[in-house]
Amino acid sequence: MAAALVLSACGGPVELDVPDLSGADAAACADLVDALPAELADEERVETEPDDAPGAAYGDPPVVVTCGADEPEGFGRGAQCELVNDVPWYIPAEQYDDLGLDLVITAAWHRPRLEVEMPADYRGLGAEAGVMAVLSGLVEEHLTEVATCDL
Repeated sequence: MAAALVLSACGGPVELDVPDLSGADAAACADLVDALPAELADEERVETEPDDAPGAAYGDPPVVVTCGADEPEGFGRGAQCELVNDVPWYIPAEQYDDLGLDLVITAAWHRPRLEVEMPADYRGLGAEAGVMAVLSGLVEEHLTEVATCDL
């Protein structure tokens, strides 16, 4: 799973993974990342590294958005989804109702996949629905839907 490592103790940049992407996927991710908003989950965008990472981070603790993520653990045929603005999002069943757990939200039916890692600190305030609503338009515009979820 692509993951932010941590914010350094002195407030340094958030370290992001750099997935190995094909040329077309890298271009789609670059366009999507360029279109990401300055704020997400009521948090301002923060500095990340390396510069070529296809993602962004917001706030402290960081909400991390990564384009080009691997298939999420537990995802497969018949996986449950949240349909937000016509874009299906996958949330692992064990994270769905436990507000004490960090949340991983993935546009798993699109390629390349977009993943959002949301610390538990943001849960229960409607932030997850807001994040999916904001990002759904970008997913639809920049990524390719390759399957649909079973509602």
